[in-house]
Amino acid sequence: MGIGKIVEAYDRIKPYIKYLPLYYSNNFSEPYKANIYFKMENLQRTGSFKLRGALNAILKNYDKCKNGVITASAGNHAQGVAFGCNLLSIPAVIVMPEITPLVKVENTKRYGAEVVLHGKSYDDAYIKAISLSKNRNLFFVHPFNDEDVIDGQATIAYEILKEKEDIDTIVVPIGGGGLISGISKFVKNVNSNIKIIGVQAENAASMYNAIKKGNIVKLTNSNTIAEGIAVKEAGDITFGYCKKYVDDIILVSENEIAYAILQYIEKSKLVVEGAGATPLATILSNKLSVEGKNVVLILSGGNIDVNLLTRVFYKGLASTGRFLELTVILKDIPGSLAEVTRDVADLGANVLDIRHFRYDVNLPVGSTKVIFHLETKGSSHIEEIIHTLTEKRYDISIYG
Repeated sequence: MGIGKIVEAYDRIKPYIKYLPLYYSNNFSEPYKANIYFKMENLQRTGSFKLRGALNAILKNYDKCKNGVITASAGNHAQGVAFGCNLLSIPAVIVMPEITPLVKVENTKRYGAEVVLHGKSYDDAYIKAISLSKNRNLFFVHPFNDEDVIDGQATIAYEILKEKEDIDTIVVPIGGGGLISGISKFVKNVNSNIKIIGVQAENAASMYNAIKKGNIVKLTNSNTIAEGIAVKEAGDITFGYCKKYVDDIILVSENEIAYAILQYIEKSKLVVEGAGATPLATILSNKLSVEGKNVVLILSGGNIDVNLLTRVFYKGLASTGRFLELTVILKDIPGSLAEVTRDVADLGANVLDIRHFRYDVNLPVGSTKVIFHLETKGSSHIEEIIHTLTEKRYDISIYG
């Protein structure tokens, strides 16, 4: 059932990848009464699991790759292909969406690849890459809808079960479905009792919708902070594997993903990109029950843009009542700013930033606008701040 091909893939790529043993998380296991393990592919070479599939495809098809390799990718597969081509001294061309985080673009170039930025999504980049592949006679390595790539990703499951056989559940991010196809194919043919749970962002639920409707559907957009899984359309190969082997697919919101990223940093000191944080988001949001089980979460990547990380921090803090953006319209008279600042401080909120707008054209004459960024202690604390300032007849509006 393809297990031999996966073992061969592992032997093929093993000299070039990091072996990352399972990491037991006390901080998440204890509150959820489970044994939760991380498979930390965010620490893999190139910062993502994608290296495995790319390497397997290139090494297995080396003779076809000599003229050069091309792919389309939001970043992680790009770096895997670029790394593999650099390793074998093969030219690489990578087509990336224009929205790809700078860190992924620069890292791809660092491996010697030619980067072409095109379109607003992976799907736009894919169409461009196929065209360039034909025009320049380059070998195309698909990021997910390819058996050799899928077998490369399956080596993660091979490592997991070789290290620990008594796993109950493996939770896997889904974009195009290459990772979960490989993991589920291997696992279900070794031990069909192990549950394979996929997770997608609500804003990019292409595989979820395909499974529910029984056929592949194309989304009109796929905007999510988990850009590594922002795929509008599942592949036909990966759809088949998911339909056959995956037990369930759970959707998580943008706030839930942001909170999971924040929790990884705060509690585990790990930097995990949005896609890699989605498995933890299913647990933190109580969408997946793990009590009494041995659970592996696949941390698929760690290549997150610093600017995005800043926005994620605020989104994650706001979603848990630890950050509040408060706008106050004041009379433009001496002492008004000092008074509201004192009232905010008396309520126990920590002022992170104050922005004062006196000349906003939308303000009434004689008024000024002040925006506070506040560190708060939870939802009840925010309610107290709003209630008290409203009672004091401040003209307020909130974000967060």
